[in-house]
Parts: sequence; C-alpha cells; structure tokens
Amino acid sequence: MILVTGEALIDLFIGTPAPAGFPAEGVAGGSPFNVARAIARLGRPAAFLSTLSEDVFGSFLADRLAETGVSLAYLQRCPNPTTLSVVATDASGQPRYSFYAPDSADRALTPEALPDHLPADVNAIAAGSYALGVEPIAAAIEALLQREAGSRVISLDPNVRPRVVGDLAAYRERFERLLAHADIVKASDEDIDLLLSTDDLASAAKNWLRRGPRLVVVTRGGRGCLAAFGGSVIERPAPAIEVVDTVGAGDTFHAGLLAWLDAEGLLTPQGVAGLDEAQVAAALDFAAAAAALVCTRRGANPPSWDEVERFMASRA
Repeated sequence: MILVTGEALIDLFIGTPAPAGFPAEGVAGGSPFNVARAIARLGRPAAFLSTLSEDVFGSFLADRLAETGVSLAYLQRCPNPTTLSVVATDASGQPRYSFYAPDSADRALTPEALPDHLPADVNAIAAGSYALGVEPIAAAIEALLQREAGSRVISLDPNVRPRVVGDLAAYRERFERLLAHADIVKASDEDIDLLLSTDDLASAAKNWLRRGPRLVVVTRGGRGCLAAFGGSVIERPAPAIEVVDTVGAGDTFHAGLLAWLDAEGLLTPQGVAGLDEAQVAAALDFAAAAAALVCTRRGANPPSWDEVERFMASRA
C-alpha cells in the first residue's frame, strides 16, 4: 500500500465574469490528495494520512477519497475550516492559484497525532507540496519520513507554492533535509527554478541524486521529462495531445510513476536502488501517458490503468 500524506482542499474554478458575478465550480483538490486518488484509480492500494475539516467540505473530500478506493484509516477530522484554492486557467490551460488557508484543517496534523507504527503492507510513503512548508503538518511529515526512511520507499514532490508557504528559504531548508530520507524525487522545471534558481535541469537532478535519492525525475510539460539515476540521465517525450487544462497533471505523473513501480514489484528501497534504464523509461512513459490523459479533461480527473494502456497502445 502507498500511504500519501499532505494537504486536501477545495479547488474553486472561476469562469468568465457574468452580470451576476463570477461563475464557480468547487471540486476536490490538493496535490497529495490528487496523488492518492490517482494511485487508487490506477488500481494500486492507497491510503491518505491527513486532517480534514468536520464541515461539509471535509465530508465531501472524504467521500471523494472513498469512492476511488483510497483507505480512510489514517484520516483525522478537526473543527478547523477547509482550505479554499481559487483557480483560474490561462489561454494555454495553465492554472493560476490563490489560496485562502488561515488555520485550516489540512495543516492541523501534529507529530503527536502520527500513527505509532505502520503495518508491513505500507511499502511506500508519498509526500509533498505546501504541506512541507506550513505548521504543524510540516513537522509531522518530517518526523514520519525520518522515522520510516530505509524501511519503505519515500517519494517527494515539492510542488512549490510560494504564496502559501511564505518563507521560501525555510521551505528550501526543510526540503534539503528531507532529501536525505528520500528514495524518489519527482519535481517540475518550475520547482527546480524556485528551489535552485537554475534552468540546467539535468545538473539539478544529479545534484539532488547525490543528496540521497536513488531516482530523481523532472517534468517539463510538453517537452517531456528527464530522470537521473545511478550514473545515468535519460529523457522521454510527452505525448502530443490537445490540452483542456493541466490541473492535476504533475500529481497524476507522480501517481503513475509510483503505481507502475508498485505493479512491477519494484516499489521497495532495494527495487528503486536497482532500477535499470529500460525500467525507468517504461515507468516514465506510463506516468507521462497518465498525465497526458488528465490534461485532456477538466480538473484533476485521473485515468484508470486500462485507460492508460489503451492510450499508449493507440500511440504505439
């Protein structure tokens, strides 16, 4: 089972202004939340560790997890309100976010509230986004990853949100510490720019690789992705598609990567450490296909395993 931890929120999609005001559609969101749902949609066991509000939004989020098969065994509830993320997409489908999140439920998880131990069937933990930079959940995640490193695969996606974390320098320091516990890092070219101030993505990936991870993957939107592992760097293309929007694309890529490794029996610290070029290329291609399918739909609507396989076969 892949345990995903981090924020869950409501994405409020804003449409074109009308005489009566802005039309809006509220959907379940949050990067780790999307990852958990996408893993489950791809047919792999998943659970979500976080705190949800006791209000109608929290119940809505819990229901969306349950309906996709994500285990709720590690969920907690609290009276804090749910974070609202206002999303507007530009002409190219790229989302622009504004967050309304003071004292919200998704940052309420404390180190003391962590489960005392995880069962043996939890073979991986995925964490990331702004939950790594807001308290107390950031301290809780750091304590969890430090405790479990070496026993299970640790996969990080910084998915940096400067408007939420505020102190980017402090976020960067924590992420640098977490690298020592990670087996996999999945980041975007935007994350690399924000955290390392460079556009040399291969060098950035190799730099992180020297800090502890065994596989570092950098996504580049329509330009495909690259991966650093062992002494190698490989690049893979992105499928050509007609983009509706890119909401959830990076999260689905992360989920697809972990799901493929899990299905192949490679999602263990030893399995990730021993990946060869053919295995990495296959994992990247599967993840890219899953992410491409999400981009053909509105919002973070992840595909099933069969949908990804059919999509890949149609492009073969």
